[in-house]
Amino acid sequence: MTPSEQIDALIASITDWRGATFAAVRRAILEADKDIVEEWKWMGSPVWSRDGIIAVANAHKGKVKLTFQYGASLPDPKKLFNAGLDGNQRRAIDFFEGDKVDARALKALVRAAIEFNQIKKTKKKTG
Repeated sequence: MTPSEQIDALIASITDWRGATFAAVRRAILEADKDIVEEWKWMGSPVWSRDGIIAVANAHKGKVKLTFQYGASLPDPKKLFNAGLDGNQRRAIDFFEGDKVDARALKALVRAAIEFNQIKKTKKKTG
């Protein structure tokens, strides 16, 4: 199975509200940029990348967690990040039952992560 098919299967296997939330998060991520690549890493985690890892998502008991690899370096004007705020690098968004996915704000965050990855990649080449 391709990573996208594995993510499809994972979402289909989550039969409560977390499945719908996970699907909405995935849709917003993929709509943010047509060149985003879906991957399957770390023994079963959906990962989205473009010029480096953007974010990883998992369904946990009671929540869907979306962790941005370099979230601490990203602007978050809509205050989506609500978890992992004490870390030096990563930041996460925990979605709980009844939470609405703010697709517009999430897409902006994904685009900021892509821009961060591209700047980081350029600095590596020239540095």
